[in-house]
Amino acid sequence: MGGLLVIGDVVTDVVALHERPLATGTDTAADIVLRPGGSGANTASWAARLGADTRFLGRAGYDTGDWHTAELVKAGVRPHVRVDPDRPTAIVIAMVDVTGERSMLTNRGAGGHISAADWSPGLLDGVRHLHISGYTLFAEPGLDLAGLAMREAAARGVTVSVDPASTGPLRAFGVERFLSETSPAGIVIPNLEEALVLTGEREPEAAARTLSARYGTAAVKLGPGGAILGVDGRVVAREPAAPAEPVDSTGAGDAFAAGFLVSLLAGSSPAEALKKGCAAGAAAVSEVGGRPSAGNFTRLTPIARFQRKLPQ
Repeated sequence: MGGLLVIGDVVTDVVALHERPLATGTDTAADIVLRPGGSGANTASWAARLGADTRFLGRAGYDTGDWHTAELVKAGVRPHVRVDPDRPTAIVIAMVDVTGERSMLTNRGAGGHISAADWSPGLLDGVRHLHISGYTLFAEPGLDLAGLAMREAAARGVTVSVDPASTGPLRAFGVERFLSETSPAGIVIPNLEEALVLTGEREPEAAARTLSARYGTAAVKLGPGGAILGVDGRVVAREPAAPAEPVDSTGAGDAFAAGFLVSLLAGSSPAEALKKGCAAGAAAVSEVGGRPSAGNFTRLTPIARFQRKLPQ
């Protein structure tokens, strides 16, 4: 199995699990935990857990940069994390309801300033696949980095995938612009909402066909509906969601991407890779936060042992 390089965001996640609807203008009781997160860093951590030789390129802030780097190392990732001396690490406040669904407040912090200056050609040594979190593209410095990385990957015969990341920033960036900037990628891994935004289609199968005709391969995540796979303009596989007790959906899509890509790197068929992606996603929703092994965190996480299952 060749190496995997992930370029993306590293984020401090504040996860608040609340059983009752948020009460405007007053308090709502919640269990609150602090976790290392970020779509790109989550994918890298899951990929390492699944056995891939995984490197991660990101930018953290002066406040928690050392902690984030240490957590990536503990996850088995080879981190290349530049600590920004002038900005804090990106932070996300994720409010998770009893179904496991989340709403997020986001400040991109240092992550919004990752740039081509953070790149080194040596990052691709021993790498067979490059995966880019869409968040990287949504600020000009990161867009320059992504373009440079994809060009150098193509020159070395390294395959490329992209995760569109989030519909809000995607719409603001521009659909046609996103499709153009990510054209070197041969794999796209959107969730259903992102797939529909990118294609203008109304059904997941149609979106998978359209995206796979453009990229080559499209693995569309359907949450509790599983996933579907399009290859060269045809839907070639459908996979139901693996059984899981949902606690927190944070990072489920990142874990799916890791399972899918690691399986492909190991030589599995696309259909088998889809199944592995769904299994990894199911494992992620069964834990609090977006990383594997949520019970093994530093003392900076005050309630790291919290594993209560929310009522169904």
